[in-house]
Amino acid sequence: MRGYPTQAQVERIKLQYPAGTRLELLSMSDPYSPVPLGTQGEVTSVDDMGTLHMKWDDGRSLGLVVGEDSFKVISRPQEEQTMDSPKMGGMSL
Repeated sequence: MRGYPTQAQVERIKLQYPAGTRLELLSMSDPYSPVPLGTQGEVTSVDDMGTLHMKWDDGRSLGLVVGEDSFKVISRPQEEQTMDSPKMGGMSL
């Protein structure tokens, strides 16, 4: 992504990669301190610039820049069940 993202782009990033999303790093544009390729981690937050703040499984915390760094989604956080629609055995009560 060149330049600064628009507010609409940042909001899309926040919706696409909410906290708890698990990612695997494919490539990183940071030449000085890159996270090793193949490292997995969890999104902890997305800031107002659209940077994905990460808690990597190796203990590092370097963020990802959408459009600059390459990664794939491993899993997304499960939606929490509400008390209004409890589910049992895959069926609504």
